[in-house]
Amino acid sequence: MMIHPVTPWTATVQSDIASSKPIFELMLHAYTLTLFNTGDSLWLVVSWPKGGRIAFRLAFGMNSDFEKITVSKAIDEVLVTAATRLGYYRIIISLPESEEAVFRYTTSFQGKFPLLIPFWPRDIVPLTENGRIENTAGTIHTHQVGARSGELYFSMTKPAVGSVYYFQNLTAMSPYCQATEVSLRETVGGSWPELGFQFPVNAEKPLPSETEYIISDAFVLLTQETPEKETEVATQYLSYLSTIYTLLPRPEPLTHDWIATSKRVLDDLYTNKGCWTQTNGVPYLNAYVGDYKTPSEIMVQLAVLLPLQEYLTWSGDTHPLLDDLECGLGVFYDDRIKSIVRWHPALEDDLDKSEEQKREMVMDSWYLHHPLLNLSRLALRGDNTAKRLFLDSVDYAIKVAKHFDYDWPVFYKMTTLEVLKAETAPGKGGEKDVPGSYAHIMLMAWKLTGEKRFIREAKKALESLDGLVFDIFYQANNTAFAAAALVEMYKETGEPKYLGLSYRCLAGVFKNCQIWDCDYGYGKSFPYFFAVFPLNDAPYTAAYEELEVFAALHHYLEASSRIEILPALRILIPEFIKYAIGRLACYFPPLLTVDMISEKVKTGEIQRDLWIPLEDIHDGWEKSGTVGQEVYGAGLAFALVPRQYFKIPELDAIVFVDYPITNFRRGKNSATFLLAGSEVLKAELRLLGLPGNRLPSIQIAQKVKSTYHPAKEKAPGQFELSGTGMVRITWK
Repeated sequence: MMIHPVTPWTATVQSDIASSKPIFELMLHAYTLTLFNTGDSLWLVVSWPKGGRIAFRLAFGMNSDFEKITVSKAIDEVLVTAATRLGYYRIIISLPESEEAVFRYTTSFQGKFPLLIPFWPRDIVPLTENGRIENTAGTIHTHQVGARSGELYFSMTKPAVGSVYYFQNLTAMSPYCQATEVSLRETVGGSWPELGFQFPVNAEKPLPSETEYIISDAFVLLTQETPEKETEVATQYLSYLSTIYTLLPRPEPLTHDWIATSKRVLDDLYTNKGCWTQTNGVPYLNAYVGDYKTPSEIMVQLAVLLPLQEYLTWSGDTHPLLDDLECGLGVFYDDRIKSIVRWHPALEDDLDKSEEQKREMVMDSWYLHHPLLNLSRLALRGDNTAKRLFLDSVDYAIKVAKHFDYDWPVFYKMTTLEVLKAETAPGKGGEKDVPGSYAHIMLMAWKLTGEKRFIREAKKALESLDGLVFDIFYQANNTAFAAAALVEMYKETGEPKYLGLSYRCLAGVFKNCQIWDCDYGYGKSFPYFFAVFPLNDAPYTAAYEELEVFAALHHYLEASSRIEILPALRILIPEFIKYAIGRLACYFPPLLTVDMISEKVKTGEIQRDLWIPLEDIHDGWEKSGTVGQEVYGAGLAFALVPRQYFKIPELDAIVFVDYPITNFRRGKNSATFLLAGSEVLKAELRLLGLPGNRLPSIQIAQKVKSTYHPAKEKAPGQFELSGTGMVRITWK
């Protein structure tokens, strides 16, 4: 009986390989890699130490057989050249230096004449010794969705073999996409037993001849382990991703003057009338530039107020914008239900009911907790208005949690708690990361009051995350903040399960990243590398959610600074932050090419010279800014500056570091800080605002083991550092 139906391109693979002679063999740790030519395909068959095989299709002949195959061997690398009637192939099989069993195959193709390619099979097929491919079985833990990373993580369970983490370096295919106007979305995945990369076909625009294009650049990590528990899936996924990440070709991160940008944003935000609506004599920020139809929302006010307060504390300045934002917060508290509400009460009649949540007293489950979290963060910074609003509302949040038994729907009525929409999609359940968000605000309430009941509430909510790994993720920023809160729960309780839950949250965050550069179409104008998508199925990356993930991951490393966490996170989190520093600036329209910005906007208007970010960045063949120019994302610069720039008044200088740091301390003639990354990768430090003649008197050194060593100076005032370790700045 056939368990898994297969296509003709898979049905004969086992017998084709069995009837073919091996061309060469290569040993990788305890694995054997064997090359076969089966006519229309070149296969690299991996044999596991204890039995079991999986085949990787290195090249596909497209209705033509391979001939004239040559093999050239070097240390840790094999070059295979082959030809068909249609074109020429060049395949490099390499064994990157790694403690894990990793191999890479890069395949290039050059057509003999212009070609339309209407079909291409996937490149991974599990094999058996004597049975049939369609009767094998396995578990796909995760795969590419939309334009996210071209990754696939699966385990082969029948026969019991082990697991594979597969990563396509999609950046390498950008020239092909540019030439044929195709996209790399949804190219890595499949269903058992037909898995892997399905080369994006060009059925309409032919591939030019006489030009060589990379058509696959795959990194494959092999393991005999098969994860069984949720935390094992998460930790192994993060570990394997970090291993491959260190081997990837990576673009040079962009640099940006965020201090100058923060001043531009502050000026434009305060003076541009399209950012504001006035109600009863009080100014409120619009959600989008020129959006006067949608009533004012509490989330929008707080999304700018919190980072603005952080920035003004850093700069030592004052600004009337802070008072304008704070003076209108109290109106969002509804005394009837004893809680803050989403919409300005005086404007509820203006809700147009065009969306499910644009109705009176309708609450999106995550949306209640997000403003409460920002209120609590402000309260911990000494804001009494925020503290009052938070503590006056927190019991309503507890009432809602208990009513839904810590399993929140998507939409409910705030007055009656009637469920208006139970699931995100049929059979998918509600917003599954909300227990983490709720636990986070309970933890913040405990910090503000010392009342243990809040810790008990957090524990009850977190039980709802059992049985989930990647499905915890609903909204990127909430999931990332929940991860940081879970570390704090671990420190408070000493229970390892909370640390494991934090890994599950972060696995969901990194699974929703785009670790490749979309260097085709409009994508040539935006640095996509290591962007994060706001939702599981979102078709675009979004400015505000990226900012909040950036802030949450900073908080995660701060919260975990004195505990041992998964080493993979010391690689992935700092690298996300490094690339975010340059990427986030490109959400501002003045830094984008005019042609990539959409002429049609869903909400409000786009002012291309205004330093307010676009909400949405799409795939390279789609224009961006279709949702609108989001005022609530204007806190980008305000949040970034205090986390990456550090003042040294004694020098009248500023230190910029492109990695997350902790424990920045100043002395009379020195300053020290701790880099929170890994020694595997590098960070950069820049001294800003110093005249050139002062630079020779300043020394930058980093502690290696127990001794400080001078940092490598790449250019005047610019230094390369190891990703981890204590750094010392001294001056005379």
